[in-house]
Amino acid sequence: MINSHILFDNTKQSKKIKNYLDHNIKNVSLSRCNFIIVIGGDGFMLSSLKKYNKYKKPFYGINAGSYGFLMNKFSSKNTIRNLSKAKQVSISPLEMSVKNKFNKIKKSIAINEVSILRQSRQTASLEISSGSQKIIKKLVSDGVLISTPAGSTAYNMSVYGPILNLDSKKLSIRPISAFRPRRWKGRVVSDKSKITIKNLNINKRPISAVADNYEVRNAKTISIKINKKVKFNLLYDSNRSLQKKIKIEQIRKETN
Repeated sequence: MINSHILFDNTKQSKKIKNYLDHNIKNVSLSRCNFIIVIGGDGFMLSSLKKYNKYKKPFYGINAGSYGFLMNKFSSKNTIRNLSKAKQVSISPLEMSVKNKFNKIKKSIAINEVSILRQSRQTASLEISSGSQKIIKKLVSDGVLISTPAGSTAYNMSVYGPILNLDSKKLSIRPISAFRPRRWKGRVVSDKSKITIKNLNINKRPISAVADNYEVRNAKTISIKINKKVKFNLLYDSNRSLQKKIKIEQIRKETN
């Protein structure tokens, strides 16, 4: 029998799937399990990864939400068999370090993206650098988005950013509703880059920095880089790997 630990979101569908699994697999403690099953949507998976990755176990997601890009499809006929044959993929998160206007530093990680957003009715005024190279001296916009390959099909796609292959070793930098310069479409940079974003007008144009779902308000400078020391191990059905999902989204976007 499969030894796993089950985490489930507080929804009717999640509870229904959990009840099914309880009758077919052994639900053990986090320290004794071979892997962690997460039942819910992408948001619940992201929070579970950050909370329980310290146990150094792989995660198998089962979708009980809407989109469920990070999840596997539930099937009463195939899920148990798929669990035993699942393939593992490892991803590293972005590390965000934010200095706010009071010079306090706060840090967090982001599996999908870091979003820099205007905090008031005023547009943001931002300077963006990659290492010693200044990418843009002044971007006036609603914000900017830095996305990993795993997150490139999420918020990044909704602002018309590129969908990146998992093995691309790239990060996407994409403006959100750019006002000046209007035609700046962003940049794709190496995942070895250290991206720095400065708020050029802290008092009049406040901004917040959000790592997935963790927000820091009144940001002054934000540093973003991949933390390759941290690994999240995700399990996918062999016929629905994360790489395959990304390829499908690339084709879908090209044909739209």
